[in-house]
Amino acid sequence: MPEEQKRTTRKAKPMRPADVYDALRSRILTLEYRPGTRLVEDTISANLNAGRTPVREALLRLNGEGLVSRDNGWIIKDLGPECIPALFECRSAIEGYATRLAATRARKEDIAELESLVVRMDEYASIPRIALNRLNRTFHEKIVQIADNPMFVEMHSRTMFHYWNMRSPVQFSLEQTHKANEQHKQILAAITQKQPEVAEALARAHVETTYNVVRDVIGL
Repeated sequence: MPEEQKRTTRKAKPMRPADVYDALRSRILTLEYRPGTRLVEDTISANLNAGRTPVREALLRLNGEGLVSRDNGWIIKDLGPECIPALFECRSAIEGYATRLAATRARKEDIAELESLVVRMDEYASIPRIALNRLNRTFHEKIVQIADNPMFVEMHSRTMFHYWNMRSPVQFSLEQTHKANEQHKQILAAITQKQPEVAEALARAHVETTYNVVRDVIGL
């Protein structure tokens, strides 16, 4: 018998429920699947080589996290203006305490990375807005990572997903961007000098400043 006939085609092993959940969550948080996108169970099953039951279980978990909802089927949540106050309350609580912890746990290399980000953000007048947003996002994510609390990281990623995908995107003026960058420097100084109470207060004030800008723009 020819060698080719002896070979058998092996089907890929179906994904486990936890793997389906991780794959879908990653695609939502990285914006591969955009807010407002409808998620069809059969399509997901085919794309991920997963059964309907694991897909449904994953979608129910994501629903519990507030990333998807049911509206004549599954849909990735699109945050409306009415949810903005709650969103910023979450940011203030998470980033405030995470910054407090970062002030006690930051290593030299962490400080160096934050300093590099602050320096690059100081070029805000000459770099594209999308690049500035990316630097800003990385700065805040890094502080939460320094806090060394995986639950904070997970909650922060969900909160920031909603923040960056508001229905009414807000673009800061040069004056507002300058003020935000000065606040970044103050937060960094408090972390560097290991002043947890000061760091937390500055982080909360920074979130409050951003909220005031957003509130004024969308008319809350």
